[in-house]
Amino acid sequence: MAPRRQKDIGKAPRQGVGPLIPPLSEAQRSLRQQVFDRIRAAGLIPRVQLAKELAVSPASVTTITQELIETGLIEEISAPREGEAGRGRPAVALGVRAEAHLVAGMKLSDREHTCVIVDFAGNLLADGVIPRRPGPVPLEDLLQAIEHLLDDTCAKAGKSRQDLAAVGIGVPGFVDVAEGVALWSSVLTERQVPLAAATSARLGLPVIIDNDANLVALAELWFGAGRGLSDFAVVTIEHGVGMGFVMNHRIYRGAQRLGMELGHTKVQLDGALCRCGQRGCLEAYVADYALAREAVTALNWGHRDGAPIHVLLESLYDHAKAGNATARSIFRRAGRYLAVGLANVVNLFDPALIILSGERMRYDYLYAAETLDEMEALAIETGRPRPPIEIHAWGDLLWAHGAAALALSDVTERLLSGVSAGASPRTPGVF
Repeated sequence: MAPRRQKDIGKAPRQGVGPLIPPLSEAQRSLRQQVFDRIRAAGLIPRVQLAKELAVSPASVTTITQELIETGLIEEISAPREGEAGRGRPAVALGVRAEAHLVAGMKLSDREHTCVIVDFAGNLLADGVIPRRPGPVPLEDLLQAIEHLLDDTCAKAGKSRQDLAAVGIGVPGFVDVAEGVALWSSVLTERQVPLAAATSARLGLPVIIDNDANLVALAELWFGAGRGLSDFAVVTIEHGVGMGFVMNHRIYRGAQRLGMELGHTKVQLDGALCRCGQRGCLEAYVADYALAREAVTALNWGHRDGAPIHVLLESLYDHAKAGNATARSIFRRAGRYLAVGLANVVNLFDPALIILSGERMRYDYLYAAETLDEMEALAIETGRPRPPIEIHAWGDLLWAHGAAALALSDVTERLLSGVSAGASPRTPGVF
């Protein structure tokens, strides 16, 4: 057998991706999967450290890592020991073989579609975006847009569609990730759409879909503030209001995989009409279409009815910043309803952190001091501190990164369990 070659990364640090799961908390997963996940999360890790963190014998780690090296999933990487450059043999660590597999992540939204291509170690290779007209479209039109965007982004990365191992897609609405079905989505005219199967047939690739808010939580779990947290919530405010919840380092979806619909919890009986068809949903008071609807009515903007929502919102925000009392009251009202929703999250789940994300986070009235103070007042008084709230006003590429993490998880599960494409042994994205 030819000798293995070791890569030399010099002094440049290597970043890891994926949830930083404490040792001994994943006993239900095979040791092979635990070893690989810990290597990917660490970026680079010596065998002796790997054995220590997993509380297993060095011999077991050596056997498993040798197998993973031979299958091309990880590699040995040499780096000089700190303070010993040029002296003796360099230290050897293990890292994910980045070029082993490529995946794509896509976010489909009411305003634009975004896509990223990442390698097996989670490094971004290329990204792309295409605008779209607001409103639902037939499945065929959506598939055309997906195919066009994916091929363009692959070309930017210098790759072809066939180089990908899987595609993860996030869509707004009610999504069954295990069945691959979009039960209802604001980007589709049809309901009960087998979107994963239809997209897979169109692209010739394994496809996994999920609710887009879940994928923001997944992006934070893999790449952001949630890597070291066991429990946290992400609340997204864009065209709708979504929520992703991580419980014990996993995305929590509920028994039928349709839970965490914070935007469709009721805050007013027989209240404002929501786009889901019901009344009194939180979303009907906080989402961008709700703010635009209030602006047209309260500011007598009937002549602007039919204008693009983003134009109405920018005008509303400008009026509020200029001191218009009515415009400010619209944001204040939305902020109060948001405070109700956030207090319910605190009372129900007691998360370690709440992250507010989405394009509407640029409208600071929604999370002004009085809004957060109201959340404090509505949450149950326990004598203990409330969970901190962070504002992450990332763009749609963050959501696409979450979709890429979904695809990476699916590919990893298949490779480490020996299950063929399209037949993952567990719900993808659940770690």
